[in-house]
Amino acid sequence: MAKYGYARVSSADQDCAIQVEALQKAGCEIIRQEKVSGRDVDNRPELRTLLEFLRSGDELVVTKIDRLARSVRDLANIVHDLKGRGVALRVVQQQIDTSTAAGSAFLSMLGVFAEFENEIRRERQLAGIARAKAEGKYVGKGRPPVCEPEKIRASVVLIGASKTARKFAVSRATVYRCVNGVLA
Repeated sequence: MAKYGYARVSSADQDCAIQVEALQKAGCEIIRQEKVSGRDVDNRPELRTLLEFLRSGDELVVTKIDRLARSVRDLANIVHDLKGRGVALRVVQQQIDTSTAAGSAFLSMLGVFAEFENEIRRERQLAGIARAKAEGKYVGKGRPPVCEPEKIRASVVLIGASKTARKFAVSRATVYRCVNGVLA
């Protein structure tokens, strides 16, 4: 029986090091890791590779259940697939082992809580966006505009792109996007 670890963080500025260390302590010979949102299982190539590779008698180890799945449906699908192939799932921090009936039941309960936590986080995010829109601080995805394109266009005619960029404290690329109508 081989132990395989899976570590995941949600963004590029985060690090898998703590998870990898815990998976090594748990006896994992091979550890796959990735920096990608856990919301969609299909967009996680390292997880897909690992799930395809696992064979009967193997064990998949993760540090926390939310590193593997963010929804009860995804968790249930993964666990069902693993169980059907004779692969055990172990979650280190919550001390879950699906090779036992109690472990399987506890895993299902934790999956519900992980999904609930994800939905609460999403509601807070949407509330924050709504508040920012109401205060005029949110104009869509990305950061707010750094300048008024009309003023930049008028300035370019008078003093040129480089001086305009310095005057408005923006890059020359921003000046050219304004001039070319990309920034309306």
